[in-house]
Amino acid sequence: MTIYRTAILGATGLVGQTMRSILEERNLPLELSMFASKNSAGKTFTFNGEEHVIEELTEDALREGKFDYVLSALDGDLAAKYCPVAAEAGAIVIDNSSHFRMVDGIPLVVPEINPEDISDKAGIIANPNCSTIQSVVALKPIEDLFKMKRIVFTTFQAVSGSGVRGIADLENGVKGEAPEFYPYPIAFNCLPHIDDFLDDGYTKEEMKMVNESRKIFHRPDLAVTATAVRVPVKGAHAISVNVTCEKPVDLDKLRAAYEAMDDVVLQDDVKNLVYPLQINAEGKDEVFVGRIRKDDSCENSLNLWVVADNIRKGAALNAIQILEKHLNARA
Repeated sequence: MTIYRTAILGATGLVGQTMRSILEERNLPLELSMFASKNSAGKTFTFNGEEHVIEELTEDALREGKFDYVLSALDGDLAAKYCPVAAEAGAIVIDNSSHFRMVDGIPLVVPEINPEDISDKAGIIANPNCSTIQSVVALKPIEDLFKMKRIVFTTFQAVSGSGVRGIADLENGVKGEAPEFYPYPIAFNCLPHIDDFLDDGYTKEEMKMVNESRKIFHRPDLAVTATAVRVPVKGAHAISVNVTCEKPVDLDKLRAAYEAMDDVVLQDDVKNLVYPLQINAEGKDEVFVGRIRKDDSCENSLNLWVVADNIRKGAALNAIQILEKHLNARA
């Protein structure tokens, strides 16, 4: 069996640690190296029962490592610096930051939607925004069955999307302490503000969902709008999705399509109070879909509620699923 040299960049963050955990769970044929800042270098981690040392991330380390695959959990500025170096050294780089997502020629991939966009050559593949990933998985059968005309997203995003600082603000806020990361308290509160505001009043997070959805579906004409809200939930994002389609909507066909999807769990029995909950999705790999109903205010329209773990499916797992697709193509 071929063993592929693989590196995780940003190894000590929430996404990097989750990448390592999922790689171990899925028992892929990899030899793993982990890189982080100088401050974290020298710490140890266990992978497949063996102890390893986290290395300092440098350009030379990426050039000398001769990696087949690099999973990047870096922030955008660091990804911009290090991902091209790894790609130029011959690695397939799967980057979780927003830096490369809308760059022409760089694939933006959710394996359930557009696996054909995964390049078989060395280079960079972009991992979409967490909310975009779970949304487009749920939208795929709607697009296939009825063809979408317009999407309205309203997100209810967990503090884990902000990393350890967001989680700390929520936990400390419950104890009555002032926020240190968010501009206002997140405990017992909702903030209609994720990422920076743009001149038109939208945030960068909202426009990520707009532009990334169009790119993933290869639908530059698709009408999309979004409102992104941070809510006092530790893990897993929830999204209210309103969709207008070109064809009449058949909810029975749509539910059957969801039931046939391996990575989707349909929870849509409101008479028995069965619908997706963030507290139940945390730590899970699947996308949960429910509250499916027609929107009688607009022809050929429907509403649905979509929940998923933003650190797993919304980041680490999606990147590893891209890696798995690439490995399967080489087999």
